[in-house]
Amino acid sequence: MTALLRPQDEVLWHEARPFLDVRNNDEHTLVAYGVARALLAALPEAEADVVLPAILLHDVGWKRIPPDLLLAAIGRNPTRRDLVFEHERHSVVIAREILTRHGLGRVDEILAIIDGHDTTTEARSLNDAVMKDADKGWRTTPHGMRIIRGWYDWSLADYIDMVTVVSNPRLLTAPGKAMAEGFTASLRAERQLTRYMETGA
Repeated sequence: MTALLRPQDEVLWHEARPFLDVRNNDEHTLVAYGVARALLAALPEAEADVVLPAILLHDVGWKRIPPDLLLAAIGRNPTRRDLVFEHERHSVVIAREILTRHGLGRVDEILAIIDGHDTTTEARSLNDAVMKDADKGWRTTPHGMRIIRGWYDWSLADYIDMVTVVSNPRLLTAPGKAMAEGFTASLRAERQLTRYMETGA
């Protein structure tokens, strides 16, 4: 089995992991990293050395947000959007410390796409677009669906509505949009399985 993480990214993962043990961010980060690698393969002009470190470190700032407020900051009708800005600021500070400690290059470029990854909707570069699509596209993956439905106790219909209205329109690259629409189409099909699997149907 091919390793998920590039060898040069494993050290960043180990540094990031203590900050990612809230709100399933550890699992989210790894799955989003896998999505990012797929998008990078489809968009070879994007730069893995910027996108992948950014994905590993983009959500480390949630660790500094009170746990009881986390779910108020996200979802279909968030009441604490200020915390989304705050977690980005914390993520930039923590990521800078980690990247500098390991002597990585292109630190400013990596930090630039961590900053604003949730609070800006337009891509400032292709690397930014890929990073945003990997992060938001996670919501349409089987893993993202399972985790988010568990947070809010949403039905499958509620979840399809959320990704269709809130998440998918924010995707920025053609491969990201195609991936999300494919996963969303599979969810819509899943809702109709019983109808077509019933005896005599």
